[in-house]
Amino acid sequence: MPELTDPTRSTNPAFKRSVFVGISASAAALIGPAAALAADEGLGKPHPPLVAEDDPAIEVGTPQLDYTPAAGTLRKLDAYYAAPKNAGASTPGIVVVMHIWGVDAQVRDTVRRLAKAGYRTIAPNLYSGLGAPSGDNTSNIDPFRGPYGKLADDVVDDDLQHGVAYLQKLGSRKIGITGFCMGGAITLRQAVEFPQSYNAAAIWYGKVRYGTTGNNGAITPIALSYADELRTPLLGSWGERDTGILGDDVRALDHRLGELHKPHDLKVYAEAGHGFFDDTRDSYVASAATDGWTRTLAWFARYLH
Repeated sequence: MPELTDPTRSTNPAFKRSVFVGISASAAALIGPAAALAADEGLGKPHPPLVAEDDPAIEVGTPQLDYTPAAGTLRKLDAYYAAPKNAGASTPGIVVVMHIWGVDAQVRDTVRRLAKAGYRTIAPNLYSGLGAPSGDNTSNIDPFRGPYGKLADDVVDDDLQHGVAYLQKLGSRKIGITGFCMGGAITLRQAVEFPQSYNAAAIWYGKVRYGTTGNNGAITPIALSYADELRTPLLGSWGERDTGILGDDVRALDHRLGELHKPHDLKVYAEAGHGFFDDTRDSYVASAATDGWTRTLAWFARYLH
């Protein structure tokens, strides 16, 4: 698994979120229901969902993606799912990879937001069977260290591939993947190792430096060698004030992908730290979250339609 980044301690303490909560009217128009909440600072703490479960434009479910690995016992895999009410054969799909707090209120809301934007969307619960508590209404990472430590890369990859299979069974022929924090790093791995599964990927503040110890010093070529294998169009959003994932590392990856002529769009937001899209916690930064969401929707529209 990627090295654990504590979202509550990985932003420069000199940064004050409240400075950046305002957004322009033009940006507000792009994110719909989020605009009113952002304008009056209703985000950045637990809040009513931006897209409710009973929204008439979508349908919501909690399918079981149970499967038996080639060698092993039955894996009972929970998931959260939402889709447009009018989903048909041409409706593309998106797999959402959870953050450290699991498939919590913020992730479920994101699944519904993507469904309302026109995508069959599923978030497999990678903590299934590991005894993780609910991540709703908490910013305490400590209860999740144990379940996180039990995650195994091969099981996580199988879980997500069964999410892909579920969307394909429903008819989605083009599929994207997006993930946050630890889920962003997992999204990158999925994009590299399973190019046959995904037509596009969108990373949110996931680790990009691999095969090295810590963040000290310039990133080494071997830490970016996976870029040579990447065939999935890659979009990514990071914060310059993130102390766990360095902006210089992202820029090095951007340069490497440019040299390789890989389709990509990587952006580092000067005003943001880690976890800036999470609108239920105080890491939220409206300007970066709004722009990142707009870019993500445009990326999926470009490659999934």
